[in-house]
Amino acid sequence: MSRQRAGARSYFAVQAVAGAVWWLTVFTVPWVRDATLGGLDPVVTAVLDVPLFVIASALAAAGLRRAVVVAAAWTVLVAVALAGYATVTGLAGWGVLAMVPAAAGSVLAACLLLVGRIPTEWLVRGPFAFRPAPVRPGAGAARNVVTTFGQIVLFWGVCLVVVPLVLAALEERWRVAPALPAAVVAVVVGAGVVLLVLASTLGIWSAVTMSTLGEGTPLPSASTNRLVIAGPYRWVRNPMAIAGIAQGVAVGLVLSSWLVVVYALAGSLVWNYAIRPFEEADLHERFGADFDRYRRAVRCWLPRVPREPGPPARRSGAPGTSR
Repeated sequence: MSRQRAGARSYFAVQAVAGAVWWLTVFTVPWVRDATLGGLDPVVTAVLDVPLFVIASALAAAGLRRAVVVAAAWTVLVAVALAGYATVTGLAGWGVLAMVPAAAGSVLAACLLLVGRIPTEWLVRGPFAFRPAPVRPGAGAARNVVTTFGQIVLFWGVCLVVVPLVLAALEERWRVAPALPAAVVAVVVGAGVVLLVLASTLGIWSAVTMSTLGEGTPLPSASTNRLVIAGPYRWVRNPMAIAGIAQGVAVGLVLSSWLVVVYALAGSLVWNYAIRPFEEADLHERFGADFDRYRRAVRCWLPRVPREPGPPARRSGAPGTSR
């Protein structure tokens, strides 16, 4: 049995124990029952949840494949249903926050046990697949810059405005927002504004550098045709990712929403572990030794002066992007 499968089975074992402990506290600690179940009948809920969540997770830990499917499917169903209930009633918000990560963990563990891997390649298909932007003679960099700013407006509008506002509203509705003194809120919001300005400046600088020098845009489906190592890319390989994460955290601070901060950090994990390996494999395929030398000289996350001169930019007609 592989280490990943062993880890997945261990996850279900921990989930079974955690579920049993939670049900014990539900029936013995009133505030836990109120915070996680709201007005739901604990007896009726336990009749369904104990066998389908606790026992099924224990059987999944033992390697029973059907139990893996049952535990994962039930956890996702409960997370969705509880989120709907909490949104309508304003109750059981902490139950939602417990079940959502449990649902994500159950699905990932189920993939490892049933498929043998997590199919992260699904994230880089369709409009998110790596494809170079078409090179149009005479179009120049101006067209790429305009396209890039259109992407920025769309991305920032969805990821930094719509989603955070929804999360902040749910945080209030589910009654999981912290009660902070006005002075603390003022400091947090001020820090968020400063961070947002700095991160946005880095993001725009990175995007303009890429679109003017790379013959493409930051969007994977219209990515650059040249390996870009100028501007902020001389100091860190992924300045746009760093800027995006910092922007998300900053918006969370401005909204005084810890859920938005968690959303930004969770997005960074998805990008680092699910997207970045495909991107770097693509860059290696297209730019070969140039990218390998660049990767050795410049870190992914922590800026530093390159140990050696950067490679010359060169064209490539293969799919991919340079960030």
